[in-house]
Amino acid sequence: MTTPRSQSIPPGRVAGVDYGRRRIGVAVCDAERILASPLCIHETRGDHEADAAFFSRLAAAEAVVGFVVGLPVHADGTTSAMSAEVERFGAWLGRITGLPVAFHDERYSSREAAGMLAGVGLSRGRKKARADAVAAQVVLASWIDAQRHGDAESAARPLDG
Repeated sequence: MTTPRSQSIPPGRVAGVDYGRRRIGVAVCDAERILASPLCIHETRGDHEADAAFFSRLAAAEAVVGFVVGLPVHADGTTSAMSAEVERFGAWLGRITGLPVAFHDERYSSREAAGMLAGVGLSRGRKKARADAVAAQVVLASWIDAQRHGDAESAARPLDG
């Protein structure tokens, strides 16, 4: 699998990001990186200044030391058409916040998020509204687990900016 290399993220709180063209799911973990929790959904409308302000405020308010962005890849591990767009988003996110960005395989995160929301008694619309933040939680939790177990597959080359 050819994926971007993750930047090293120092100890502390991390935000997980499930990128989408309309909605961006965000999750955060505690400073000890034990528990990841869904935080919010950012509705994006192509206004880069508003998006930059949102992520800058988020980084400060949540005291995060870096971001983990879910990287969409095919089931066989090859990059998808969306992978390059997500890599550009990650590079932009790092530039506007000044924080390191790591990428992590997001295969099946949306399916897992849907499964987690299946029995919670929410309407279909409310499940859909929360699914992106829960998908970000799944990606972040998977990254935390990979870091704990020294999974080299979650890292690749540094961002080229």
